[in-house]
Amino acid sequence: MGATGYGYYRMVIFVCMFIGYSLYFFNRKTFSFVMPSVMEEIELDKDDLGLITSSQTMAYAISKFISGVLSDQISARWLFSIGLFLVGGINVAFAWSSTVPMFALLWFINGLGQGCGWPPCGKVLRKWFEPSQFGTWWSVLSCSMNLAGSLGPLLVTVLLQYYDWRTILIMSGIFCAAFSFVCLVFVKNEPKDVGLPSIEATAKKGAKGGNSDSTLSEFLLSPFLWVLSLGYLVVFGVKTAATDWGQLFLMQEKGQTALMGSTYMSALEVGGFAGSLAAGFLSDRAVARRGLGTHGNPRHGLLIAMMAGMYVSMYLFRVTITPEIPKEAPLWVQVIHPVSVLLGASEKEIWILFLGALFGFSSYGPIALFGVIASESAPSNFCGTSHAVVALMANVGAFMAGLPFSTVAKQHSWDMAFWVAEVIMAITTVAFFLVRNMRTRMGRIAEKMD
Repeated sequence: MGATGYGYYRMVIFVCMFIGYSLYFFNRKTFSFVMPSVMEEIELDKDDLGLITSSQTMAYAISKFISGVLSDQISARWLFSIGLFLVGGINVAFAWSSTVPMFALLWFINGLGQGCGWPPCGKVLRKWFEPSQFGTWWSVLSCSMNLAGSLGPLLVTVLLQYYDWRTILIMSGIFCAAFSFVCLVFVKNEPKDVGLPSIEATAKKGAKGGNSDSTLSEFLLSPFLWVLSLGYLVVFGVKTAATDWGQLFLMQEKGQTALMGSTYMSALEVGGFAGSLAAGFLSDRAVARRGLGTHGNPRHGLLIAMMAGMYVSMYLFRVTITPEIPKEAPLWVQVIHPVSVLLGASEKEIWILFLGALFGFSSYGPIALFGVIASESAPSNFCGTSHAVVALMANVGAFMAGLPFSTVAKQHSWDMAFWVAEVIMAITTVAFFLVRNMRTRMGRIAEKMD
């Protein structure tokens, strides 16, 4: 009976959060989806567009951190549902607006609501799923963003044949707000809310050292929290640099076409989708075999291997791709030639797509793993705060991949900028390997029970 109860509630809660977070992401991007139609009706220049989108990005970074902390203090179910309702309402209000200041203000508030989405998801997943399942379900739930990001533009393009952009935003906002009530009814914070035993209590019995509730100072003074944060800063910063500037690097210094650049980006996203799922599933297998102890998280081996994959793919991307293939064909050309003949594409095109997919696989995997490790290594009363801290550091990395990275490219070259990113990635990977067996339990460790 207990197993049936867990199975039913897990499925209902997960489906609600998957659909709910898909709606979060879709309603985060609605302005981008309908931007051409908006510009046909309202005169907007590049500065106006930048102001509107940047206001949301800034608010999202602030809100995600605050929501992560709040998710440890208030009901995750209420936080998730209120944010979803707010996001839907703002989309409706946006459809009724026509001035740039109002657009920017409303999209800033949208960003504040967006931050209430993911932290409660991580909290609920940890409460409902065992450690050996946590990474898999975390990765599957994160794919809701890929789903909304890939199907969203197609859906909006079809709807624009029949409705104007204002109607589409109103419909999207109303559906989003309405679904928030579904989440409020069906999402449950933890098994105890429906009379089932706590998953964490069961898991601790077989753990090699559980961590009891800790004080904030004990949690913040945990060295592993800051090791994770610095690692996430580098990985997310390098990944952002590759996705933001990789296409330009290919076109300006590698002599590739705009089509080849956009195809590279698509390959990167496809590889990222697979990498995220693989990271969750494979690292869960490691947890199932070894269990979670106080030192050396079982997920570290895969994390380090994927970080090394990021370095290798970046190095090959920078060194092997040239405007013209040398007269004496390099090894990679000889290896790919049979595939090239079979597919009817050039060796260089296949190689660029392969490197894009490899980098996507190797970078999105660690991004998923950092979130999982941060949440499961923290005391149960600070798991939301833990993810909020490392995610905030990731946003710092994303910022450094913007103006500082482009400044290096402006002063020297894109090649030099990507070389710097490679070196930083290599140093970080080696450092993680050296500290792989450090104490990973944050906060106070409960005394061993006889």
